[in-house]
Amino acid sequence: MNRQRAVRLARRPLESFLRRVKSELGLQEAGLTVCLVSDAGIALMNEKFRKEKGPTDVLSFPTLARRRSVRLRRGSKMVKPGEYLGDIAISPATARRYAKKHGRELSSELRVLILHGVLHLLGYDHETDRGEMGRIERKLRKRLGLA
Repeated sequence: MNRQRAVRLARRPLESFLRRVKSELGLQEAGLTVCLVSDAGIALMNEKFRKEKGPTDVLSFPTLARRRSVRLRRGSKMVKPGEYLGDIAISPATARRYAKKHGRELSSELRVLILHGVLHLLGYDHETDRGEMGRIERKLRKRLGLA
């Protein structure tokens, strides 16, 4: 869903990329929502749910509080059919600033954020997992052409 107007972008390539991520991770039958929101909207969510001031690029809201992250095994189903994983909010305006700062295209940055958000929905947390999410994300970025 696109609930922001600050950044013009093509939704279909992002939707296609999300389908590819789901396929790569064995999540074809799982549900999730990606919502593109304004900086003001994500700043409100960031403050309410993380007690952090200001906008951020991506927030994830998993439906299940997993005690352990889902173990990713290529080609196998990772979750129950029909399971709803949760919601991902992305601020394209913040993503555009980060993309410029890191010398990436906005479209690539948004794909990275989609992947990052999906990993959070599966229970990965780069703030507490001693690098596990980072290693998995780097491997998946390479497989998905997002180096």
